[in-house]
Amino acid sequence: MALSKEFVDHLGDLFAGVAGTEIRRMFGGVGIFRQGLMYALATSEGRIALKADAETAERFRAEGSSEWTYAMPGRPAKSMGYWYMPERLADDPDELREWAQAAFAAALRADAAKPPKQRKWKG
Repeated sequence: MALSKEFVDHLGDLFAGVAGTEIRRMFGGVGIFRQGLMYALATSEGRIALKADAETAERFRAEGSSEWTYAMPGRPAKSMGYWYMPERLADDPDELREWAQAAFAAALRADAAKPPKQRKWKG
């Protein structure tokens, strides 16, 4: 199921508090980027997931969130480091901004762990 223009516009509104955020359609879903790094995504089902790592995943677990995984036919599901955003954040722009900034920080850490030639963020 492709996401509607209205839903994509809604994502732009949700993440407007994070300066420099760009919303891009990708493979039936949407990537949410800042400075060239994807820090959140919206699945084709309309669920939002934020980038997490060892420093932030426990926060998602404490909220009862689950990890988003990517599955290709005939292959096991693969962890991509994104966790479903607690739904309550959609109604709290200040807290959503805090979680989104933490997700961007996780994306920065993941990028910094890559070999220099594979890094996306050059800042």
